[in-house]
Amino acid sequence: MNIEKHLWGVDLGGTKIEGIVIGAESNDVIIRERIPTEANKGYEHIISQIKKLIDLLIEKTGFKPEAIGFSTPGTLDPGSQTMKNCNTTCMNGQPMKKDLKNALGVRIEMANDANCFALAEATMGIVPEKYPTAQVVFGVIMGTGVGGGVVVNGKVLNGKHGIAGEWGHNVLEEDGVECYCGKRGCNENVFSGKALEKYYADISGTKRSLKEVVQRYRANEDEHATATMKRLFESFGKAIHYIINVLDPDVVVLGGGVSNIDEIYSKGVEEVKKYIFNHKKVETVFLKPKLGDSAGVFGAVELVR
Repeated sequence: MNIEKHLWGVDLGGTKIEGIVIGAESNDVIIRERIPTEANKGYEHIISQIKKLIDLLIEKTGFKPEAIGFSTPGTLDPGSQTMKNCNTTCMNGQPMKKDLKNALGVRIEMANDANCFALAEATMGIVPEKYPTAQVVFGVIMGTGVGGGVVVNGKVLNGKHGIAGEWGHNVLEEDGVECYCGKRGCNENVFSGKALEKYYADISGTKRSLKEVVQRYRANEDEHATATMKRLFESFGKAIHYIINVLDPDVVVLGGGVSNIDEIYSKGVEEVKKYIFNHKKVETVFLKPKLGDSAGVFGAVELVR
């Protein structure tokens, strides 16, 4: 009797931890569970919460994992084997991969949430549906922050420092807003949702959500909303052209709240033509994601396939 192998993945977020078990061949979801991260209680508590979740999945399925993939809110440094750049700050400097292996007793694979987003969409999401021959995929996160991940032939490209694809902290405006990373004018501080809302408030004197700003732009009733959207399209086009010039991906998948603005796929991409080293011709395919907030956990699963 052929018993299908199961794949296990965990999406470790700042507020929740989600675990999933799927069939390796069918991709059918066997079980999906979430528990709170409770990060305010510290790093050791996060490890115990993860073990609690895995024990719950084992209890409910009767299966035991051979390996578990993790989508994390930061990066495992390849040299020091400790976490860095985590917005769940108690994780920074911690040997999380080692600690998880000790706590769970299985092989652990890890990648940051942007890489897992890119991996999931490249292997199980929109890319195989719309562009199945794609070899190089760049996944973009544009939400509260800005990030990215690179997938080549179905595998995450991590890089020497573990920061491949980390375009959120490329400098776009040298005299721009100071960033927590120590630089000024990073992509994240120019066209993230938070940055665009701040820009609108600064030029208009009124605070509005990005959704409201977009609505007012489309109604053509607010010059400040128009200026804010123009800033988004121009800065996105300039920022993404660097990625295209260096990686020349087949597909760019846009995720995060800002990616829901439809005009990015027309007016934003049009701006790329000003900068691309290809006689103003852009053949890169820009796609909306398919998996939504499931991308993290499905990307984690793909790490151990």
